[in-house]
Formats: sequence, C-alpha cells, structure tokens
Amino acid sequence: MIVDVFTETPLAGNPVAVLLDATGLTTGQMQSIAVETHLSETTFVLPPQGAADVRVRIFTPTGELPFAGHPTLGTAVALAQSTARRTLIMETMVGDVEFTFDRTDDRAVSASMRQPVPVWEPYEHAATLAGGLGASPAEPIVYAYRNGPRHVLFPVRDVEELSRLQPDLRVLSTLPDMSAFCFAGHGAHWRARMFSPAYGVAEDAATGSAAGPLAVHLARHGRIGYGKQIEIRQGVEMGRPSTMLATAWGQGDRFEAVEVAGAAVIVGRGEFLIEGAARSEPATVQPSLYR
Repeated sequence: MIVDVFTETPLAGNPVAVLLDATGLTTGQMQSIAVETHLSETTFVLPPQGAADVRVRIFTPTGELPFAGHPTLGTAVALAQSTARRTLIMETMVGDVEFTFDRTDDRAVSASMRQPVPVWEPYEHAATLAGGLGASPAEPIVYAYRNGPRHVLFPVRDVEELSRLQPDLRVLSTLPDMSAFCFAGHGAHWRARMFSPAYGVAEDAATGSAAGPLAVHLARHGRIGYGKQIEIRQGVEMGRPSTMLATAWGQGDRFEAVEVAGAAVIVGRGEFLIEGAARSEPATVQPSLYR
C-alpha cells in the first residue's frame, strides 16, 4: 500500500510504502525496494519475534532506521484496515510501540502512538549546522534528541524565517547521523521543516519521530505545560501540508511518556513482482502477521 500520513487529504502529508508481507525478503532486497519506491521511507511487515502483534523494519533509500514516526503510523493504519481491533503492538528495533486507532465506519482513519522517550545532549556541530542552514539559532544551546534516529532541534525566530530557509545540503551532508528539525511558533501551535541528507532525505513533509522530542524540548524549557498537546504543521513549503499532534508527560527533566497522533489515508494498492515480495491480496493481512 501507499499511505499518506499525517493528513486526511490524499496526495498531501508524507507518503510511505508499506509491504504487508515481507516474509522471505533479504535485507538487501528490502534496501533495493526502498530505492525503487523512492520515498523517504518504505516499511516491511514481518512476523513478530516477541510478544508484539507484528514486526516492522524501516528503510530509507540509503539505509535502515531503528525507528521512525510517519512510517510506523502509516503502517499501523494500513494494517488496521483488515481488523476491527482498537490497538496494535508493533515490534521495532528500539522496542515495542503501541498504537491506538480512531475509526469511522469501521475503518481506521487515525492513530496515536506511544513513542520511546528520547535522550538528549547539546549538539556538537551547532556552528556548522547554523552555517549550513544560513540562520542563527533562537536559543543559546542547540540540542540533539535521540529516540532511534537523532534529531537536532534548531529553533528559529519566527515562521517567516522558517519558510525562508534555503539550506546548503552539501554542508548538511557532512553532518552524520542526524536530521535538522527546524521549528518556530508559540503556545499550542508550531511549524517545522526537516532536512536530512544523512538519512537520504533532502526535506521531509512530516517527521513523526521528531514531533515527540519537540514536545519534550518545549516542556523542558517551559514553553508548554507537561501533558499539553501541541499541533505541529510541517510540509507547507513543499506543498505537502501535514499535521502532527504531540504530548509529553513528565516533570523537570524526567519524562514518563511521549505520544504522537495523526491521520492517514490509503492512496494506492499493488504488488511487487519479485520472489519473496508481497503477494496475493495486498489489503489482507495474514493472521500470522497480525495476531
């Protein structure tokens, strides 16, 4: 399936390709398929190795990610179309992630996920990043947050400056293992852009794995209250507007839970005609893959 994530509108949001049965595929084949789809992420559904309902592997065109937000949420909504269940436990490389679905006419239209609580530290290449973005950070310290991928949260003064950013991707490509998640806003309403040549993505329309860290960051710095849900709009400058909802619960620098939610819409179904790839009816999940 092709699923547009963090939107209710087809051909908006951030697309993900979901192979509903990746049994028998090698890692190399998964990587090649991710190159073939040419999307920021492609996911592969497998039988769980532990107590979860499914296991999911996530690939960009350049490599495998231990966790990502929009691909897992889109995969969860795709899987939920073949069942009336309200929850799904997904096994990822950073642990099990729980999803809860909202349904309309027995069809899952949105989901919320409990994300790994991130760890953070000052980013060691903040000056190089600022030079590559062509902007100065609006806060004295730039922090990197890791919940699988590493997101460097780069604050800018306002939405107008955010929209004007024209990063030098050649400079950003020298910064390994990171995405530059630039943000501006206030209160419950925020805008964001994400640039990550290191992860094979020039600009991303919706970065769900960075939405939770942004809520954590804002709560840590007193910009929002703990347990306060924020709305993050991303992809506007790309013509792929996306809306993410994020909440962080905790106190001080101790966080108990992080949740990210959003809608998703299925825009395509099909088959990969290679040995070991998803076969039969793409909209039907085998019981062994979703127990």
